[in-house]
Amino acid sequence: MSTIEKLPLAVDHIPEGKRHIYDAEPLLSARDLVITFGRVVGLDGVNLDLYRGEVLAVIGDNGAGKSTLIKCLTGAYQPSSGSIRLEGSPVSFRRPQDAREAGIETVYQQLAVIPALDIASNLYLGREERRKGPLGSVFRMLDKGGMEKRAGESVQGLGIQTIQNMGQAVETLSGGQRQAVAVARAAAFGSKVVVLDEPTAALGVKESGMVLDMVKQLRDNGLAVILISHNMPHVWDVADRIHIQRLGGCAGVITPQSHDMGEGVAIMTGAKTLSSP
Repeated sequence: MSTIEKLPLAVDHIPEGKRHIYDAEPLLSARDLVITFGRVVGLDGVNLDLYRGEVLAVIGDNGAGKSTLIKCLTGAYQPSSGSIRLEGSPVSFRRPQDAREAGIETVYQQLAVIPALDIASNLYLGREERRKGPLGSVFRMLDKGGMEKRAGESVQGLGIQTIQNMGQAVETLSGGQRQAVAVARAAAFGSKVVVLDEPTAALGVKESGMVLDMVKQLRDNGLAVILISHNMPHVWDVADRIHIQRLGGCAGVITPQSHDMGEGVAIMTGAKTLSSP
C-alpha cells in the first residue's frame, strides 16, 4: 500500500490522550482538489486529512466550498483535478454508491427518511435483508424480525435512549429522533467514515445535545467523522480538529485548544490569517 505525505499537525495543541490517533496514516486524504463549474471555481487546490477515531469539523461562510468539498469526497461530484486516497490507496468515486460501498456514509441536511415507514425499514432502506433459505431466495420474504433486532442494536450502540420501538413510524418521531435514525443508519453501514451535514440544524437545545452525544459516540466507536456545521459552540464542543474553508480554498486547520471561537470565525471571514507551520 502506497503512502501519502501527511499534512502538518499542531500536535502540541491536541490533548495528550488523543495524540496517538495521528501517529497512523490518514484514513482519508485529499490532495490539490480542484473543481470548476464553468468559470466559477468551487474548490481551488484543497488538501485534507482525516484520521480514525477523530471528529474533523469543516466550517466556512456560505459559498466557501464546504459542501462542494464533501461532495467530492463522497462521490456526488468528480473533481476536475487532484487525488483522493482511502487507507492509502487511490480511489475515484463516480457516484455516491461507490463511496458507500467503500465504507463512507453521508447524512445530508435534508434527511433521506421515509416518514410513513417504521424505524427499522428506514435503517435498512435500499439494503433490505431477506430471510434465510427458500423463504428468502424463492419467495423473497424480508427478514423483518432480524432487521428490527439489528436496528435496535444500532440505535442502542449510539446511546440513544429515547427510541425503543423499532416498529414505530418515523412520522411520529421528533426532529431530533429522526436525525438519530439517519445517524444510526450511517453508523450501521459506514464502516470507515461518517459525514454529517449540519446535523443540528433546526433542532432545539435538548435534541441538539442528543445528536452531539451521538457524534462523540461515533468517534469513540473508532469511526472517522466529518462534521459540517455553522454552529460554532457545537463545533468547539465535539471537534478534535477544525478545517476552515474560505473562498474555495483551505484557510487552515486549527484545534479547539489552539484557537477560540472568535479566532476561528476571524480566520473563516478573512479578518485574520493563519500563518503556516
